[in-house]
Formats: sequence, structure tokens, C-alpha cells
Amino acid sequence: MTEEFTHVDADGDAQMVDVGEKADTQRRAVARGEIRLSTATLDAISADDIGKGDVLTTARIGAIQAVKHTWETIPMCHQIPITNVETDFSVGDGAVECTVAVETVGKTGCEMEALEGVTTGLNVVWDMVKASEKDDDGQYPTAAIEDVRVVEKTKSALGE
Repeated sequence: MTEEFTHVDADGDAQMVDVGEKADTQRRAVARGEIRLSTATLDAISADDIGKGDVLTTARIGAIQAVKHTWETIPMCHQIPITNVETDFSVGDGAVECTVAVETVGKTGCEMEALEGVTTGLNVVWDMVKASEKDDDGQYPTAAIEDVRVVEKTKSALGE
């Protein structure tokens, strides 16, 4: 298999991929990740007892905003029409898990948007709870954003 880098031109300069000739298709991408937190912080999130406010609602809004603005932060991403965003945050054993599903109809995929949604959603969780995570030495021994990945990517012809 020959690997061709499509984000560089013949001179090696960065370029955006031309998708103009590609057919519009229905596309979906799902990404997932988690932020590991202390039990006390997770309990406070579940009880809606974080001083900054409702952590998961704020994170959900941040994730959706990130999806909509991915093209502004990832240099070679196309601005695509987002047709749907689904976010799910769950407080589990040792972590808050975030899943973001993005759908579009267009000429290019939406996995970067799903990844941006997850990472921003988890960053918002961190921002909301960081004061709760600090130990007596001013360190954050438990908190870590981990395992951010695309878990699904599909495309199908329109009308299928």
C-alpha cells in the first residue's frame, strides 16, 4: 500500500484537501474519552454540588460548541454542515465518560468534530472541578483526561 499525504502539495507545502468533486454522503462519527477524578469530586458532580454550577450541563454545551467550531481550530478541517450532535456524559467508577456523536451530509467526514467535542467537553469538566481536585500540596494527583478516541465512523449514500 502506497501512502499519499493529501495535506501537502507537490512542493511539500501544506494545503487543504479539495473535496469539491466528491459526492455528498450521510456521515456519522462517534468519539469517546474520560476524565479520571477523585471519588469525592465524582460524588459532588453526581449530587450537583460543585461551586461553579452544573458540571455536566456546562460540559454538554461546551462539547456542542466545539463541534460547531472545529473548522476554526484544526487548520485543515473543512467547515461542514452539522446536522446532529448527541452528547452523553456519565459519572462512573473513577471517571466521567464523555461520548459525542456527530452527523453531517457532505463531502468529508466528521470525526474531527466528534473528537473536538469530547476533548472540549472533558476540558470543561476539568475547569468546573479543578478546585475540588487540588491536594494540600497544590497538585492534582487523580485528574487525567484519558483514552480519547474515535469509536465509530460510517458513511452511506444519500437515501440509504
